[in-house]
Amino acid sequence: MLWAGWVVLGLLGFEALPQALLRPLENRYPVPDPEAVGRHVGVIVLGGATQHPGSYQAHAQVPLGEAAERMSLPVGLMRQHPQLDLVFSGGEGRLVATGVSEAQLAKAFYEEQGMDLGRVTLEGGSRTTRENARLVADLLGARCQQPWLLVTSAWHMPRAVPEFEAVGCRVTPYPVDFRTGADTLWTEYSLARSLLLWQTALHEWLGWAVYGVTR
Repeated sequence: MLWAGWVVLGLLGFEALPQALLRPLENRYPVPDPEAVGRHVGVIVLGGATQHPGSYQAHAQVPLGEAAERMSLPVGLMRQHPQLDLVFSGGEGRLVATGVSEAQLAKAFYEEQGMDLGRVTLEGGSRTTRENARLVADLLGARCQQPWLLVTSAWHMPRAVPEFEAVGCRVTPYPVDFRTGADTLWTEYSLARSLLLWQTALHEWLGWAVYGVTR
């Protein structure tokens, strides 16, 4: 049993396995072309890109993680398309609250980027994807039926889009933060990184199944 455990642990380090689980999630929705972006009224950005706020409280710099594109890409879209508004949705989903929501970190980040905060609306009460959709729909009201871009990680998009559609929002997926390419060589081996990919893949497939059953 001990040797079997070591073998299984060793096999988990091959990145091709968890990436094979992530790839169909990430390839579900294409990235909109630039012309399509201009036909929208705004961008809905889901939280999940910031790290523990303790470093922000200590050093006054917004800590971004692997999903940094959730935050950075909308900045470029806003500069290229002056008609776009931005709605950021993200509260604090930690078991032990720190008192700093993702919305507060997002506000600090957009200020650092020199964005016009008059075009930015923050929603800081949501803790889950389902709450993201419900609270954004409540915040926007009838405007949610206008065309909006939905920005979140590509692997998270298959779970997020149905939630926004279920509350009556008209969204076009704009996936970012891709973790996979067209294929993965079996020579790609890293136990630490692979375990993180396994965690993301299993969490997302399980979440997708549970949300589908309970919607």
